[in-house]
Amino acid sequence: MAYHSTLAGLRQTISASGQSWAGIDAEAATRMRLQNRFQTVLDIARHTAQIMRLDMAAYDADPANYTRSLGCWHGFIGQQKLISIKKHFGSTKGRYLYLSGWMIAALRSEFGPLPDQSMHEKTSVPALIEELYTFLRQADARELGDLFRKLDAARTRGDEVEARRIEQAIDNFESHVVPIIADIDAGFGNAEATYLLARKMIEAGACALQIENQVSDEKQCGHQDGKVTVPHEDFLQKIRAIRYAFLELGVENGIIVARTDSLGAGLTKQIAFSREPGDLGDQYNSFLDGEEITPSQIGNGQVLISRNGKLLAPKRLASNLFQFRPGSGEDRVVLDCITSLQNGADLLWIETEKPHIGQISGMVRRIREAVPNAKLVYNNSPSFNWTLNFRCQVFDDWAEQGRDLADYDRARLMSAEFDETALGQEADDRIRSFQADSAREAGIFHHLITLPTYHTAALSTDNLAKRYFGDEGMLGYVRTVQREEIRQGIACVRHQAMSGSDIGDDHKEAFAGEAALKAGGEHNTMNQFAAA
Repeated sequence: MAYHSTLAGLRQTISASGQSWAGIDAEAATRMRLQNRFQTVLDIARHTAQIMRLDMAAYDADPANYTRSLGCWHGFIGQQKLISIKKHFGSTKGRYLYLSGWMIAALRSEFGPLPDQSMHEKTSVPALIEELYTFLRQADARELGDLFRKLDAARTRGDEVEARRIEQAIDNFESHVVPIIADIDAGFGNAEATYLLARKMIEAGACALQIENQVSDEKQCGHQDGKVTVPHEDFLQKIRAIRYAFLELGVENGIIVARTDSLGAGLTKQIAFSREPGDLGDQYNSFLDGEEITPSQIGNGQVLISRNGKLLAPKRLASNLFQFRPGSGEDRVVLDCITSLQNGADLLWIETEKPHIGQISGMVRRIREAVPNAKLVYNNSPSFNWTLNFRCQVFDDWAEQGRDLADYDRARLMSAEFDETALGQEADDRIRSFQADSAREAGIFHHLITLPTYHTAALSTDNLAKRYFGDEGMLGYVRTVQREEIRQGIACVRHQAMSGSDIGDDHKEAFAGEAALKAGGEHNTMNQFAAA
């Protein structure tokens, strides 16, 4: 949206409206329009979906073009991530936000903190999407407002060169509005419930929805035990429901992320419907654990299936759930992924029990035999003990190579005494390069951390409480928070401006002119941070 062309158009509109619009300043209206470039949240969904589509194509051309995101549970948290990204890297390209169902359940439910089992209010998911985009749009308005004030200052000084430079920066402004990959859990019900919730999430601005193949009313966190999967046709109904929601709302390029929890899920609630040997239902049932029986062995209330002309009694638990064969997880994951991609999904998510490139790449190679351009979203989960996992990987690799491990105890590798050792450094190097290596070797297009701010908030609050309520008192806050905010250029040190007071002053001046009662006068204590 070009500054001068928008200004010219609004001048013409105001002039054509006659004397009754004489009090409207075209430049103020232009600035407000540029600060609100997305007229509806569906504009955001279409815009961000296109960003993801272009990023997916760039990844197909070169796996070095992988993307990343951090999870968030509050609009302010998401806003600060994007402000920080622009501050440190100058561009938001390849950097998204992830909306975690786990964090909504733990931190935003009216029931109080809940486990990740789809017990939280389903409306809290679209509400957070809308909140995130409200904060991101405010970040746009704030940064553009700063540019507008610098433009006025340059004009006042008569510095035309600087004024043109700022105008160019305004015309080339990169929005903080980025794609949000939003967690719809297992759909919070049947396919119709999934469709209704998907529509709400898209109407809030979501361009990418992640859905998992667990039973909705038995849903567990992907890193907990007791996961129960559904037959493929049940899952595909929900994928189709989400696609219909995207199409209904005119977001044709919306992205569906199909997640499989089959690697860690050993149970199913249903025996799949099968029409003929080898169809999808039969393939699902082929993974069931059980034993062949004869008609004379049939017990009371026993469930039987036919396999290769013989009767099979699937292992059935007291919970009425059926058990899969041990060791069948990877095969089920591969079938899940191929089936999802062949029936409308755009990206895959394989939930694993550890961050191991060899394990992930082995499954992806098999998937790509059927779908060559298969791409993954991968959870770089805080549920993994990254330090211990990678130190054990290095230890095992070194043992296989015959290297001397006399100085290391595999049972104690988490100890700080190994931090500066050759093994500890090698493990840290592998953690550092994990995302780039797995993007190249394991087809991972997007890396995310689901719960980063849950942990950073807990850690920083613990440190602040220890210092402030201890001997340091107010110095515990000043030294570790405010002083660092000033020295690191954290915009929130001017928290009044971050909450929108400068934007409000701009509006007051446009609405009331000289009569405007502005908050940012000389007595505003925020001026103490002007140099920051």
